[in-house]
Amino acid sequence: MYQILIVDDEEAIRAGFAEYAGFLEHEVTQAKDGMEAVALCRQRDFDVIIMDVMMPRMDGFSAVKEIRRDKDIPVLMLSARGEEYDKLHGFDLGIDDYVTKPFSPREVIARLNVIVQRHQAAKAAPPQNQNEVYTFGTLKVDMSARIVEIDGQRVEMTPKEYDLLFFLIRNKNIALSREKLLQEVWGYDFFGEDSTVNTHIKVLRQHLGEYEKHIVTLRGVGYRFDA
Repeated sequence: MYQILIVDDEEAIRAGFAEYAGFLEHEVTQAKDGMEAVALCRQRDFDVIIMDVMMPRMDGFSAVKEIRRDKDIPVLMLSARGEEYDKLHGFDLGIDDYVTKPFSPREVIARLNVIVQRHQAAKAAPPQNQNEVYTFGTLKVDMSARIVEIDGQRVEMTPKEYDLLFFLIRNKNIALSREKLLQEVWGYDFFGEDSTVNTHIKVLRQHLGEYEKHIVTLRGVGYRFDA
């Protein structure tokens, strides 16, 4: 059973999801806007948050940013819009997944299962090799410390962007399909979307600047990190 916080200004959406999740014996708490969600997260812990983007008083992006100051709670974003900008902004804040309305409660629960299980596994995982450091010119990737530097300057990324870069480097010079990346980096099996990988790769290339050339697109296949 999960402790789920659903945040949406549409009561019908909150009630519909709460009914389905309750049937599966999950405990659901509801909030009608971002400010109420932030207040609830300061009072108690949740296993996962379902957060709408467009809401009065405080939008979903602002609420996630405020919650992440104090709590490390995985977040699935909901939006009536599917623009790439929204996804990029959400992933830049470190959200775990993104679903466009209208959505199926069954699919959302399936995605939540993956998000929570992955989050719990990450907390329980043993530390990686303490000497796992890679250099490519002035690009330095210290996986044990989760630090990426270019020309001695720190490159700040979201947790998922670090995970994606590390997986690409650990499997350098190997062709990796989008499905493989979804399974290994996100933990998805059936419910992942290629656009999730594509969006993260685009942002990752922006972070790497001149070193974006190391991430090669393989048409019809996926990506490869050329060392």
